[in-house]
Amino acid sequence: MPDLAAYTSLFLASLLAATLVPAQSESVLAGLILAGGQPVTALVAVASLGNILGSVLNWLIGRGVERYRDKRWFPASHAQLQRAQTQYQRFGYWSLLLAWVPIIGDPLTLVAGIMREPLWRFLLLVSIGKIGRYAVLAAGIDAVS
Repeated sequence: MPDLAAYTSLFLASLLAATLVPAQSESVLAGLILAGGQPVTALVAVASLGNILGSVLNWLIGRGVERYRDKRWFPASHAQLQRAQTQYQRFGYWSLLLAWVPIIGDPLTLVAGIMREPLWRFLLLVSIGKIGRYAVLAAGIDAVS
């Protein structure tokens, strides 16, 4: 029988980990795989879905953040925003395959929203990277357990 609490905590940890909030989902996934009782593919699917949706939240924030860039409380300077946009233009939308990478992945998804990256392409590339990361992690854990 599926453990709803386990899936919910994994989903929420994965969603938060993909936002600008510092969180980690790999340890939750690893713990659930090692505990057994839940199909690994279902755990990877839940973690991936939560993480992808967290990235979509960043993308949505990026889409709307431009209107506030001149406010005093805005967390990034004009130069920082310009630098991020220049880097995104330099590496292009293929850089979204790295949205799973710690430290750079979350801001990358935010900048993709600022740059008006089409949602379909954003979802495709971010999903490939994030599902791939969780699948590799799960396979590695499953192999050693």
